[in-house]
Amino acid sequence: MRIRTFKPADGESVVELWTACGLVKPQNDPWRDIRRKTEDSAWGFLVAEDSSAVIGTVMAGYDGHRGWINYLACLPSRQRRGVGSALMSHAAELLRLRGCPKINLQVREGNDSALAFYASLGYRQDQVTSLGLRLQHDA
Repeated sequence: MRIRTFKPADGESVVELWTACGLVKPQNDPWRDIRRKTEDSAWGFLVAEDSSAVIGTVMAGYDGHRGWINYLACLPSRQRRGVGSALMSHAAELLRLRGCPKINLQVREGNDSALAFYASLGYRQDQVTSLGLRLQHDA
């Protein structure tokens, strides 16, 4: 397995992966999210590949106050084999190198397996309420 920065040629494979992992929702156009990320901070869009096939992704961002993780995904047939952990470690190191003091991420309600995965990496629930305001509607 190799972790590298996203390339435009990865687009189809990445969207297929996100779909297989249940990350694509009607309110989020994955192609727009890819474009937004590559135009803003391509350094933080990572893919894991094995034999030239995309098997995992993560998006890391840093706003100067906190780092954020989005779109962590691993091919279902490769889950529980270290792909997600390796992607998270790589993303954390990129953020560390930028001076990031803390990483935040959000998990959709009911996704207990994701919560257990992040807990195994040392993430703990913050005593905050997540709020959102949609500025653009993708659907």
